[in-house]
Amino acid sequence: MAYRDANEAWPVPGQEAASEDFLAGGGDAADAIRAFDWRAAGIGPIEDWPISLKTTVRLVLNSRQPMCFWWGPDLVKFYNDAYVPMLGQRLANALGRPFREVWADVWDHVLPYVRSALSGEPTWAEDLPLVMHRNGYPEQTYWTFSYSPIFGDDGRVHGLLNIVTETTQAVADRKALEAAYATAQEHLREKEHLEGQLRLLNRELVHRMKNTLAMTQSIVSQSLRGAASPADALASVSARIGALAKAQDMLTSVSGRPAGLEEVVRAALVPLSDRTDRFRVEGPAVLLTAQQALGLSLAIHELGTNAMKYGALSTPEGRVAVAWSLDAEGRLAFSWVEAGGPPVVAPTRRGFGSRLTERVVADIFYGVARMSFEPEGLSFRIDGRLER
Repeated sequence: MAYRDANEAWPVPGQEAASEDFLAGGGDAADAIRAFDWRAAGIGPIEDWPISLKTTVRLVLNSRQPMCFWWGPDLVKFYNDAYVPMLGQRLANALGRPFREVWADVWDHVLPYVRSALSGEPTWAEDLPLVMHRNGYPEQTYWTFSYSPIFGDDGRVHGLLNIVTETTQAVADRKALEAAYATAQEHLREKEHLEGQLRLLNRELVHRMKNTLAMTQSIVSQSLRGAASPADALASVSARIGALAKAQDMLTSVSGRPAGLEEVVRAALVPLSDRTDRFRVEGPAVLLTAQQALGLSLAIHELGTNAMKYGALSTPEGRVAVAWSLDAEGRLAFSWVEAGGPPVVAPTRRGFGSRLTERVVADIFYGVARMSFEPEGLSFRIDGRLER
């Protein structure tokens, strides 16, 4: 319902509470003002107070907004009931006491605002941080308030009015909300990162499966093509797929990190070793990609299978030295050198195993791979790089 004019907003005549007592309805604060010795405070008895002071007292006491004001040369304190919780343990010694005495712990911080109001310029502060000792211990508090000049009957400034709201809890709540928001944002970033890693792992899994299936298909096809009999084909396919499975097991165990070259070599040598002195393995720590580790594992399987059938591992005295080095520019030198086996004769036909050992490995190490059939023993060398 809209009022047609301001007169409709006023109470019905006769319902106003008319009183000449400017302290009427002021609550406990008004009772404290009546009982206080204002002569000792330096502003004289209540009955002699100027109209401006009485009007200000009545205004403050009849407000539910926390309010206080300071009056006179010493800026003695007045307050209403809503302001009492802000005083804490200072309540007993606040009324009629000078501003600087009541709030000694924050006086230096608010003095610029006080001086501005007493010079006739109102002030405003929002969430002003103040460390107070109002309850007997240091307490970080925050305040939103205004200081306004109070003019006396003579038109001069005689005090200042403080309309105030303590925002300590609001600031704490806001900081907690900001912290919670920051935490939520961090969790979202972590979630996005983990989802990105999951997508990457899924792509890597698909890529590895395709490579494995392609390699399996090639092993089966080439083994069947070069086999002398179905039994030979079955044995060759089974052995090569078994080596592929062992290589995959090793790569799975190091999933999420590069594979160590020594780890790859030793894992591939396990099924070939019948004694602890068969192999000498030496070289620096080198990390391989999954594709390089898989290719090298299969190459060692082919070399080992050949050595067990025709080379150094076919005799009790045979030995194999596996070594590698890596220079500062990322060039890798890898060697498999057999000794102590039967005299070596170069084959008249190069099979799939040889092609796998030389061509595939050369490609994945961005270099060349050579197999030499020396009379004293077969040797295989890679001269390549870890990265293109």
